[in-house]
Amino acid sequence: MKLQLATFFIALISISTFAQVNIEVNVSSQLTGAPVSGISVHLQNDDIGFSTVKETNDKGKISFGDLTLAGKYKVFVKEDDIYYGAESDEIILTSNSKNSINLRIAEKKTYSLDEVTVNSSTTKINSVNAEVSSDLTLQELEKLPVEGRDITRSLYRLPNVTQATGFYPEAPNVSINGANSLFTNYLIDGLDNNENFLGGQKFAVPVGFTQNINVLTNNYSTEFGLTGNGIVNITSKSGSNITTGEVFYLVRPGASIDGSSPFAQRDLSGNQVKDGFQRHQFGFGLGGALVPDKTFYYLSAEQTFDLKDNLLNVPQLGINETVPGTNNFTYLSGKIDHKWSDKFKSSLRVNAGIVGIERQGGGLEGGVTFPSAGNTQDRNSLLIASKNYYIGDGWSSETNFQYSRFRWNYANPENLNSPQVTVLDPSEQTIAVLGHPGFVFDALENTIQAEQKFNFYLNDHILKFGVGLVSSDHSLFGGGNVNGNYTVKLNQTQLDDLRNSNIGSSLNINDIPSDVEVLNYAVELQPKSFGERHNIFSAYVEDQYSLSNRLNLTLGLRYDYDDLSKGSSDEGDYNNIAPRFSANYRLDERSSLRFGYGIFYEKILYAIYSDALQQNTTSPDYIKQLQALIEKGILPSNTDINRATFDGNFTTNVSNVSYLNGPTSESLSDNLRNAFSNERRIINPNGYDNPYTHQFSLGYQYQIDNDKLFYVDLMHTRSYNLYRLRDLNAPAPYPLTDPNNVTVRTQAEADLTRPIPIYSDAQGNFAILNGDTLRGVSRSIVVSETAGESRYFAMSLNFQKDKALDNYSFRLSYTLSYLENNTEDINFKAMDANNFENEWGPSINDRTHVINFIFNYYPIKNLTLTMASLLQSGQPINRIPDAAIYGTTDLNGDGRSFGDAYVGNSDRFPGESRNNDRLPWSNTFDFSVQYDLKLTNFGTLELRADVFNLFNVENLSGYSNNATQSNQIQVGSKSSGLLVRRNASAPRQFQFGVRYLL
Repeated sequence: MKLQLATFFIALISISTFAQVNIEVNVSSQLTGAPVSGISVHLQNDDIGFSTVKETNDKGKISFGDLTLAGKYKVFVKEDDIYYGAESDEIILTSNSKNSINLRIAEKKTYSLDEVTVNSSTTKINSVNAEVSSDLTLQELEKLPVEGRDITRSLYRLPNVTQATGFYPEAPNVSINGANSLFTNYLIDGLDNNENFLGGQKFAVPVGFTQNINVLTNNYSTEFGLTGNGIVNITSKSGSNITTGEVFYLVRPGASIDGSSPFAQRDLSGNQVKDGFQRHQFGFGLGGALVPDKTFYYLSAEQTFDLKDNLLNVPQLGINETVPGTNNFTYLSGKIDHKWSDKFKSSLRVNAGIVGIERQGGGLEGGVTFPSAGNTQDRNSLLIASKNYYIGDGWSSETNFQYSRFRWNYANPENLNSPQVTVLDPSEQTIAVLGHPGFVFDALENTIQAEQKFNFYLNDHILKFGVGLVSSDHSLFGGGNVNGNYTVKLNQTQLDDLRNSNIGSSLNINDIPSDVEVLNYAVELQPKSFGERHNIFSAYVEDQYSLSNRLNLTLGLRYDYDDLSKGSSDEGDYNNIAPRFSANYRLDERSSLRFGYGIFYEKILYAIYSDALQQNTTSPDYIKQLQALIEKGILPSNTDINRATFDGNFTTNVSNVSYLNGPTSESLSDNLRNAFSNERRIINPNGYDNPYTHQFSLGYQYQIDNDKLFYVDLMHTRSYNLYRLRDLNAPAPYPLTDPNNVTVRTQAEADLTRPIPIYSDAQGNFAILNGDTLRGVSRSIVVSETAGESRYFAMSLNFQKDKALDNYSFRLSYTLSYLENNTEDINFKAMDANNFENEWGPSINDRTHVINFIFNYYPIKNLTLTMASLLQSGQPINRIPDAAIYGTTDLNGDGRSFGDAYVGNSDRFPGESRNNDRLPWSNTFDFSVQYDLKLTNFGTLELRADVFNLFNVENLSGYSNNATQSNQIQVGSKSSGLLVRRNASAPRQFQFGVRYLL
């Protein structure tokens, strides 16, 4: 509370924000090309009533800093007694853009007026530093075929960005440089927009509130941190003196006109839906001036309804019904910009998201979950950001403050106080799931961010200083069902009676006979809410030095301290010092060379700490087991067991229970809390080292003329301290390298080779320590560690052409890349005995070739045709054993034959390395047609149609996907060529929209 009050007080007394955008102007002689000093250069923006003037230095340069992004700017030099005037084209600023204006002015003594051609250009090349980045402007974004106005669906049109295969349905869908999508960093106006429990956007910014998207992929400024991966910075819309706005309706009709596919599709949340899926969207945006030249506003509201049908199909009960469901996405945004004076400006932004993803029961092709066990996944967000900035004489100051809240209730049940009942028929086939989802995961995050920054504009230097704090208070209410989970078995008479009752989909737990046989009853013994405050302190300094009118050097240093890095030790990771260096040499006014190197640190992902709390225990037998690991030297001798353990969630099974009369957690004996576990975790007694990345880049840029730009970048990154899981009680190694000579080791055999052997008798599993039989131990004791590595190599070729005076424009990029690692995710385990060196292989999101082409054609006035094509070589395949041959996929008996084969939970096919095969190439062509009907004095009516996957290609790779359901897990050896199609990208789909614009 003290921290929140102090931060709020800082925000109240602050007098600064920072828009982060500069315009660099180079003035040179038309005759000699030499820099011209002492020339007054004007910068003007009539849309917001802004104007200023500065004089060039001895290198002919001047920098206009801390500019807002609203409206259009122009740079000009007025005619005087010595020189003719010159003026740039209109400039629309984008977030973090590096704008270079070259004005060639003619001397009156040399030229007569009719001989003068004003030579000025607004170059798109970055002539400032070595940052590798790319942009999508609002104009480009509005032309692209984008599903559901979801901006993340546009990002993979940019170089070094691809759609991601994640490890749960709602995982963020954007991978930068092939890395895990959890570590892509999202910002709005430069401020944090990350769901800090796992990763991804907190507030999903819609197209209607987006002015520009800037993706930083390599070697960006020390001002940006907390990730060794890329950054997606979204600039929100602002109002201006001109009133603008939109009202829109967008529809995806669905199966009536879409192409058909035997595979499920995915909604915008990443969850699977079937062919009957429809989407309806509507909303508005409005911006303008409350007080011209002084106070501006922008409002946006967007609503999406997904209509989706599931099938409830239970032949044993004579039920075959459609169960309708609805997803709800509401996004509300508002922003006010106010100019207190020519030097002092403020802005206030509010974003609120209300998202409900319904699980109504049934299944895509038929399911047995009844509506009584339905639930909704809630993902609700709120962000309130205050930005103010002050521009002094040769300096500027910025203070940012933001409060954000994110509520993620993964399964908000229809029947909160109900037990779950799984009903089996006489043959023990599941015919119904009733009541409750059976688990609880309700996470709440409250985050405060505060930043203070200063810029000093000296003759040849721009000095930047800044400090920041991100403080997140996490709370998770998790575990099993406190009302109990029953598994029951009907006899034939009971089944017949239920069938004849014709209850249908309204079946609930009270309709099951009270004398039904109860096979199992499990109840959560320790329902609780737990969490931790996560604080990250950051500081940076950077000097951008203009060594000459052609050469810029940038040297920066950043420091981050993450208090979660201490784990259960006494000290955290204090040595996160990150130098960054770049050089940019302007060969001429249209080309430049750039080189950069830097170290980039990640924050500690809160999920690894939360998992260590939730899956932990303080039971006496478990404590004794940990002490034995200390004595064996597996845990450090200074391990503080009290700090490494936590009384987490625990579900136990109770026998001899009658239906709906199972005991509550309060009534059960404490001895049950000391039961055997298959897997438990501890908080790492060594702490966690922040992951970090060395980034190298070399690039060349050439602006062929004012509407054409070519650039190439070579990139190499080496990452260390990546997340993975280590089993402290792992069985002895059992390598299987010969597929023709495979002897499966049973779990019982493997258990006897563990450092603390696990035995079994009629009462269950146990360990023997110091002559005592301990039944409250765990087979595996898992700890998150930061010790993984990855290596990335890439070349990116890009060619862009603006429309200018032609009737077409395009953007073409080709990326050749390779990413290999020895860990894939925070839950990645080595296949055999913690041998991570054998895990080196291509990343799950590695692609060798990516070709992106966007072509806009304007055949007649107001008509735009756009084709966006994406060609990719196939993603890796992980080859696993065939259980039909070996009887199991757990060949080494370590007990991990369940779950996701991509994070080490199953063995690989004998003799095969990880991810050593590839899926086929994928290719997708999306098409849009847009016609703008100009309404005299009444704005514009925009009519639009989008077709996704125009040629209805069945792609098995390259689209947003969940690893557990993807084609990237295949049974059998690489040489077998076996390829079972489990999933595919969406078939041809249509989307239609109408929009009215002021």
